[in-house]
Amino acid sequence: MTQFNASESFACSIDLSAHPAQAPIQPIASDPITTTPSIQPSTLSSCVDLSALEGQSSAEATAVESTLIGPLDQPGEAAEEAPAGAFAGFGLGAEILAAVADCGYSDPSPIQKAAIPELMLGRDLVGQAQTGTGKTAAFALPLLARLDPQQRTPQVLVLTPTRELALQVAEAFNGYAAKLPQVRVLPIYGGADFRDQIVRLKRGVQIVVGTPGRVMDHMRQGTLDLSGLRCLVLDEADEMLRMGFIDDVEWVLEQLPQQRQVVLFSATMPSEIRRLSRKYLQNPAEVTIQQKGAENSTIRQRHLVVHGAQKLEALTRVLEAESSEGVIIFARTKAITLTVSEALEQQGYDVAVLNGDVPQNQRERTVERLRSGQVNVLVATDVAARGLDVDRITLVINYDIPFDSEAYVHRIGRTGRAGRQGDAILFLTPRERRFLGGLERAVGKAITPMEVPTNADINQSRLDRLRERVTALVGTPRSDEQELALLSEILQRVGSEISATPEQLALAALQLAVGDRPLLVQGAETWRQPTPSRERQRSGDDDRRGDRRSPSRTGGSRLDASTPPDADMERFRIEVGWQDRVKPGNIVGAIANEAGLNGRSIGRIQIFDTHSTVDLPSGMPEDVFNALRRLRVMNKELQITRHNS
Repeated sequence: MTQFNASESFACSIDLSAHPAQAPIQPIASDPITTTPSIQPSTLSSCVDLSALEGQSSAEATAVESTLIGPLDQPGEAAEEAPAGAFAGFGLGAEILAAVADCGYSDPSPIQKAAIPELMLGRDLVGQAQTGTGKTAAFALPLLARLDPQQRTPQVLVLTPTRELALQVAEAFNGYAAKLPQVRVLPIYGGADFRDQIVRLKRGVQIVVGTPGRVMDHMRQGTLDLSGLRCLVLDEADEMLRMGFIDDVEWVLEQLPQQRQVVLFSATMPSEIRRLSRKYLQNPAEVTIQQKGAENSTIRQRHLVVHGAQKLEALTRVLEAESSEGVIIFARTKAITLTVSEALEQQGYDVAVLNGDVPQNQRERTVERLRSGQVNVLVATDVAARGLDVDRITLVINYDIPFDSEAYVHRIGRTGRAGRQGDAILFLTPRERRFLGGLERAVGKAITPMEVPTNADINQSRLDRLRERVTALVGTPRSDEQELALLSEILQRVGSEISATPEQLALAALQLAVGDRPLLVQGAETWRQPTPSRERQRSGDDDRRGDRRSPSRTGGSRLDASTPPDADMERFRIEVGWQDRVKPGNIVGAIANEAGLNGRSIGRIQIFDTHSTVDLPSGMPEDVFNALRRLRVMNKELQITRHNS
């Protein structure tokens, strides 16, 4: 039996934004390049509609056609140094430049300045850059510029660790090729209709973006012809390593034509990625974009520890106790955004949702409602909230721990804008406390602990808010003079009729303002703060051991099949095992893609001869459960069922 804990794996999201840079473009030498950027946020909303593709099948994903600028197999002269504030010097062609302008790009970001000229020359490239630096455009623009539209078989293959990232990258290509009416882009990934993908491939596509497993399936069945491939892009290579896909990536590389361009992007460069680069890339240009420190000096960052089953109650208590103008709540999946928003609506909050199912026009209306104050609480996924810029956001709540430190930095950056003070609160389950240190290192400061507000805290907050409302109205009445005179007349008449004092009238008015809900929470305290438990001690032991035990089919590990799952987790049985040659990485990658989970959310995996068990977050939505039941790993259906030890 093999035991494996996937909590160190990450499913990374990618920011399609290109970030303007103020520095002039430096000449590109053949020596490795290190660039320190000055990154400023920008949006891609006018160009790329992420929501249009997230969660859709490949049949529904838009296939866009575009025209030729120059063939990949004929590298031209080096592109001229692009002037600051323009992409024109890269030699991308008028159609692509027009699309770039429509996307709202003005100045190339540092990664784009360094990478585009090298890729236009047909060189292999290793790029080390975090999400949010504009790296998708850095490889997509030059590869689009050098396509041959007459060749109807794939010329560019992009491998990504997750289907969400595959959809995002495919949509980015579509946006940049919007004025090129002959290029077709197709995302292929597990969970989508295989036959429909075959039909699309037979019609002819120049660009394929996919996850390693589904790409391998098509290659083995002969439905993905890569004999004419000119460029392979490995996007988020370190994430593919963490999710156990590197063997699959190498298999794909071994099947490709000898004469091809290889582009590798990775946020980090572990030794295995370096080895891959040395083995498969030829004299690559190297581009390193140093991560800029998070601009969070105006943001107070706190965290609280709460069990998964208590999250909703903890959330409502935090919203009650925290003084805030506009709030964004970040959730891990679309299903969770709906659950949270429905619960808050029942509590009387004006709440809206942004996730991958929200179309672009509705997204714009939602953002405008948030900006104008018609909505005060927004529940969103990371991808849907990319580029969101609303000054009145004073509180960000990380309802689920973010995918990685870069996602955390992006999330909390939605508050504390325009020099204003902001607050960010991170919810952690007991087993997620191990990741706090990494987030603190990313932001360069401590994320201080807090406790879930008690009844007394909530009551004090309600009284303070009522006092502030009364004070504000006395100082600056909202009504005009005519309406104020009418209200004054009503008070005088009522006071005369019932012989009420001004104080009695004021109290009556306050009661009207408070409404039907009791002003104060009544009764005994109902909240109980989480306390250290056996589960915490056990997870602490796992941390020290790294939970990487020696593989054993005879149960040689200290933990056996009778060891219960951690708190907030549920154990499931899947019908693949040793005899199917399954690896933990195969299970992690497949489940992470299909369920929309990141690697941290997947717990202990135990592999037996004919089946395996995997610990997943409890309360998994039924539709996700049904999708996992049909999911195939090692060409076998998982047939997932709840495990009864």
